[in-house]
Amino acid sequence: MAAKKSEQALVGEWRDMLALHARTLGELDRELDRHGLGASDFEVLDILAEAGAEGGESCLRVQEIAARVHLSQSALSRLVARLERDGLVRRAMCSEDRRGVRVELTGAGRTRHAGARPLQRAVLSRMLNREAGGPGI
Repeated sequence: MAAKKSEQALVGEWRDMLALHARTLGELDRELDRHGLGASDFEVLDILAEAGAEGGESCLRVQEIAARVHLSQSALSRLVARLERDGLVRRAMCSEDRRGVRVELTGAGRTRHAGARPLQRAVLSRMLNREAGGPGI
């Protein structure tokens, strides 16, 4: 019986975590829409901006981005194509591997990211901050 309760608690925690993720993602999508971005759009821009902040270029291979976002390869390809159409990123062939594609943050992408970043961080803080009585996990 104790094992059954332990299993139920584990499943309950998992479902709570999924619910928090869904609520947070929905809130991010609503708030970031002010900047013409969805949560996944922002996440790709944020990953590229972080790559540049770490002393490198604001440029990564698509495979490197895919490893850090939770999207299928086809969904990520469509998202990058949309960001490119909007002038926020540009794609180029990898010089070290002609089969690979690099994605680079443009000046417009950097500006859009900088404008949306405080809002995204505020939503994360509000939704995930356990110390302030938020939902936590």
